[in-house]
Amino acid sequence: QVQLIESGGGLVQAGGSLKLSCAASGRFTSEALGWFRQAPGKEREFVAAITWGHSPNYADSVKGRFTISRDNAKDTVDLQMNSLKPEDTAVYYCAISRTAFTSTVPAQYNYWGQGTQVTVSS
Repeated sequence: QVQLIESGGGLVQAGGSLKLSCAASGRFTSEALGWFRQAPGKEREFVAAITWGHSPNYADSVKGRFTISRDNAKDTVDLQMNSLKPEDTAVYYCAISRTAFTSTVPAQYNYWGQGTQVTVSS
């Protein structure tokens, strides 16, 4: 059973930066990896995803501010978040896709971390 553990969340002022990291207990093969977020009272939404070959895909709301990266040898995926806004406040989850392709749909991901809180103050 694959387990994902996120770290790096916290409280930051608007305009600041945070880096989220996610480590997997199992070995990735060719699956895409993703980051999602969920704010109180809202549905879980796509943030970014990356293929085994390091091709990224971003939600329009984070393009130019967030950068996703992965280390296939270490089974990790990171999310560098810059120019943070209060509307970025949410619990952030990393996930492993069922396929090699990046998807914006949560149902296409079959392993999830426990989530890490990101709070951006104005």
